[in-house]
Amino acid sequence: MIWSVLIGALWVLAATITAFLPMRLQMVPGIALLVAAPVLIVWLGFDFGWLVGVAALLAFGSMFRNPLRYFWARARGQNPALPSELMK
Repeated sequence: MIWSVLIGALWVLAATITAFLPMRLQMVPGIALLVAAPVLIVWLGFDFGWLVGVAALLAFGSMFRNPLRYFWARARGQNPALPSELMK
């Protein structure tokens, strides 16, 4: 078995488990997944070609669209509200 596929499948399982956690407990594992994803995407792209890498990048962007928007806003100097603050 190709290691990048195995690690990718474990990453997906970890992301699914993280999604089932309450919002207040999702931050630490979510950031760990967010940091690990680019390495895994490049690894998959290296093993299977750039089309698979682009597909993985699009899936990653879809899955992490809200955290990526938050960090993008913070990088531009804005102070966006966290989703848990919006629900109050």
